[in-house]
Amino acid sequence: MNRTIKDETVKRYHYDSHKQHSAHLADFVSAYNFGRCLKTLRGLTPYEAICKTWSAEPGRFRSNRLHKAGIKHLAIQRQAKAQHA
Repeated sequence: MNRTIKDETVKRYHYDSHKQHSAHLADFVSAYNFGRCLKTLRGLTPYEAICKTWSAEPGRFRSNRLHKAGIKHLAIQRQAKAQHA
């Protein structure tokens, strides 16, 4: 893993600051772990495992109504701004 990180970040990009390097490193590790096939998930990526479980057992997941309400609220605000403009 260390060699992969070094080859994909430090050797490939130039960073102007340590903060920029840390941000890119965090993004890279997150993407790497998210897309990696895991033995414990029978060769699936975490995303594929979640999708498979969602389709097989949707009752295990809860829908947050606030997420949907936020989108509706933004649409109402945009309409109001368009009418006043």
